[in-house]
Amino acid sequence: MTSESFDKLSRFRTMALAEGIPADDVERWLATARPCARLDGKGDGPVVGRLGGPLMLPAGAPDPWFRLAATIDLAALPEDATDLPLPTDGHLLLFAHPDPDLDDFGYKSLGSALHIRAGTPVEERHVDFGPILGELFGEEFGEFPEGELRLRTDLSLPIHAVVHDPGPPPITMRFPSDHRTVEQRRVWDRVLGAWERSMPDEIVHPGLQLGGYSRDENNEEDPAVLAGREAAEAESTGDLPPSETDIRPEDWVCLAQWWHGIEGLEMAYFSWSIARQDLAEGRFDRVFATMTWNP
Repeated sequence: MTSESFDKLSRFRTMALAEGIPADDVERWLATARPCARLDGKGDGPVVGRLGGPLMLPAGAPDPWFRLAATIDLAALPEDATDLPLPTDGHLLLFAHPDPDLDDFGYKSLGSALHIRAGTPVEERHVDFGPILGELFGEEFGEFPEGELRLRTDLSLPIHAVVHDPGPPPITMRFPSDHRTVEQRRVWDRVLGAWERSMPDEIVHPGLQLGGYSRDENNEEDPAVLAGREAAEAESTGDLPPSETDIRPEDWVCLAQWWHGIEGLEMAYFSWSIARQDLAEGRFDRVFATMTWNP
């Protein structure tokens, strides 16, 4: 744990206890913390990837269905930056289709991911997405953000009421929607707000969270678990390749969440999720992307 992360937890513990939240409740919630990597253009951390930029693919790779959101150099990430079983080298490419009309997609992924192994020859690829996608990604909702991604290691805590630890053994923790739980979240938000305000020019800006917990505005269940349920439906209809192992929705975790700041979709939460078992086996074709939007 970094000194910044330890400081955040200590500040939260002090503030929560001062608000009268029982120590047992505080420690139970803090036990769910997961390490994550904050990737953006702020700070002086090492460059570990980029938002947007040229699409670099192996010559034989098929054209992606979605536009490139980010490229991450996995070898540049510290081993303990997340608790995900990520490959230790190569590049992870994340593709996205942040569609505000989700009913048009049903149980279909709004994005994809591709792992390119280290040493694989690549070349720049220009993909024509046609007039429909071109209009969606162009003037109507603004362009995808671009820029370098610098690393900040951090901790992520859930804001949803049900937390699943894939284990082993698998554990489900429920945090009742009472005033103490709500107040804990408010205290954590105040800790994050104070920490973010202490950083120069630290406001909402384009970037990624790798690992940790994804967020949405509903605060009920982990968005990655909900993505796992949608992925099961997509698998049953042939819209997602089947897994080679038994997968439960509770096994799904956040691969990445995108803070895109796309004009017209500023309040949208866009995430790529995957089952831990599939990630450990390098099954990035099983990534399922979702978005919630409360305009």
